[in-house]
Amino acid sequence: MKKTLTLLAFLSLVIGIVSTSCGPGKKLTSSRARVETLQTRINKLQIDSANTHIQLNESNAKLREMSLSVKNLKEDKTSLQDENVLVINELKALSAESKMTIADQARRLKSFQNMIQMQRDVMNRLKNSIADALMNYKSDELFVYIKDGSVYVSMEEKLLFKSGSDVVDPKGKEALKSLAQVINSTNDIMVVIEGHTDNVPIKTVHFKDNWDLSTARATSIVRILTNDYGFDPARITAAGKGKFHPVKENETEEGRAGNRRTEVILSPDMKELYKLMDQ
Repeated sequence: MKKTLTLLAFLSLVIGIVSTSCGPGKKLTSSRARVETLQTRINKLQIDSANTHIQLNESNAKLREMSLSVKNLKEDKTSLQDENVLVINELKALSAESKMTIADQARRLKSFQNMIQMQRDVMNRLKNSIADALMNYKSDELFVYIKDGSVYVSMEEKLLFKSGSDVVDPKGKEALKSLAQVINSTNDIMVVIEGHTDNVPIKTVHFKDNWDLSTARATSIVRILTNDYGFDPARITAAGKGKFHPVKENETEEGRAGNRRTEVILSPDMKELYKLMDQ
């Protein structure tokens, strides 16, 4: 019995020791588990925070983009409003014009037709007057015709200039004098002097090429008509066309001679017709 009691006491001691040693180990394990759990939650919170920051940046970018879109829409609205004003004004103008009666339209058309016919009559009379004034010159020296509503006086080189020169010969000056007497007495016409050459290249001390020569010849005619014969300088223009507007083939001497010409082009002043169109 004594041995049994001793054994029981020994076992109780062992169990106590074992119980004492096992207590703190469980607490440590539990604490570590709680730390790991907390660390996991912290890591998750950090990840969530980073994602939230990214989403915030994206939201800010979208907000800036929306602000820019709103600004553009406001500008487009302003532009559309301006365009609407223009369209409304155009519609008002068209509406006013559409109110013109058929009789008004007929009268306006008649006015156009009368003015155009008057211009044609003026050009026909001018053409006949010039032809009469220059009747002593041969057809291979000059000829007068009407084209596109304008009177053309085409003078060949041999009447006006020596080859490669822009100095007008005395015979040419006499022809220009007769022409000036007619056009000086004709109001409401505009004059263009065009110089033309053949396609044979030229390069001299005075002229770099045919274009240069044709321009110089046209300018010489302008000076004679204005300085010597008193034509209004505000109604005349000089133009050099070079070889680029031939009237004949350049393969023969006769064709090249026909292309070496100076044309005096007389056109009606269209200001009155334009005024009527504006009305």
